[in-house]
Amino acid sequence: MQRLPFTIRIYYEDTDSGGVVYYANYLRFLERARTELLRGLGFEQARLARDAGIAFAVRSLRVDYLKPARLDDLIEVQSSIGELGRAQVVFLQRIERAGELLVDATVRVACLDLVKGKATAIPKNIHEELKKLT
Repeated sequence: MQRLPFTIRIYYEDTDSGGVVYYANYLRFLERARTELLRGLGFEQARLARDAGIAFAVRSLRVDYLKPARLDDLIEVQSSIGELGRAQVVFLQRIERAGELLVDATVRVACLDLVKGKATAIPKNIHEELKKLT
């Protein structure tokens, strides 16, 4: 299983008045890392929606918040593929600060047909690239 890193600096806008990252912002960080993983494989979300008529949407998630990130921290979101189905991908994601685990998440993402508004098979070229990461 290959882990792909994505680095983020914590800015004032990410934190509460105490300088601690607001819990919901971790979900944004996880989303960015998944988007950049796809981009790194050659698949941009806007192009997929426009040209292939598909989008990836979170179906379910489990998040364990273990330690807080703080203003000015440099964090790394590590993403790997836990399961790869015909129409779904389970991402295993970790947020770390200097190797210290802050957040552990499992995110199930479905491939959606934007016209029909329901799940559809992941296009073969995308599925093949994701399979290489398992």
